[in-house]
Amino acid sequence: MNPRLQISPTVCHGKPVIKGTRVLVSTILGALSGGDSIQTVLEDYPSITAEDIAAALEFASRLSDYQTSDYEAVA
Repeated sequence: MNPRLQISPTVCHGKPVIKGTRVLVSTILGALSGGDSIQTVLEDYPSITAEDIAAALEFASRLSDYQTSDYEAVA
């Protein structure tokens, strides 16, 4: 996992956050998918950087490729 991110049971119920903040990765992803620009997200969350946003996007990309269990293909 990217060192800019943190997952700890004592921070935001174990949800991934930007390290050293309580800014959830899901909050960043939600803002971007809702149409906010990176600049707007940075203005809304001054404790994070563009590199933190890139780390959140990388985390989401890797998570979407992660297979948690075997499943039967449906044709």
